Amino acid sequence: MSKRDLKLYLHELDKKQLEDQIIDLYTRFKEVKEYYDFAFNPKENKLMEECKLKISKEYFPVSGRKAKMRRSVAQKYIRHFIRLGVEPSLVADVMFYHIEIAQTYTSEQFIKHESFYKAMLKAFEEALQYVNEHGIRNEFTDRIEQVADEASAQCWMNSQGFERVLKGL
Repeated sequence: MSKRDLKLYLHELDKKQLEDQIIDLYTRFKEVKEYYDFAFNPKENKLMEECKLKISKEYFPVSGRKAKMRRSVAQKYIRHFIRLGVEPSLVADVMFYHIEIAQTYTSEQFIKHESFYKAMLKAFEEALQYVNEHGIRNEFTDRIEQVADEASAQCWMNSQGFERVLKGL
């Protein structure tokens, strides 16, 4: 069904039928429920704290287990926040937090996997692109430079890539 067809269909429904359809969607689909819950009661600070806790557990597990260091955990939250319409500066905060917590981990533990460093560079590029697209780069200038400087200070194998990205974007 195209968007146009949907509009025509919805236009034919009366108010009660529309309400019933929305209630049905709300009860059937988790994503619709999350959207409406967030739209009418945005607890952004709570969401951010939960997100940051999960990301930090990827690198510093509470149970003493081995760190998993999965970039996908942060990416899942970032995509979810963008879909919900969370304020761009909060989304960018999570993007940079993920890189910063990874750098905190690598300051204590050496990682020899090249894929980890590639993933962090990609996350850095995406974060810079995001802040540029939303016109909020000035808010994050210090953190951006700190991330690039820390990559260089820790002698990350792709630290020059961070500098190139910083100068290029």
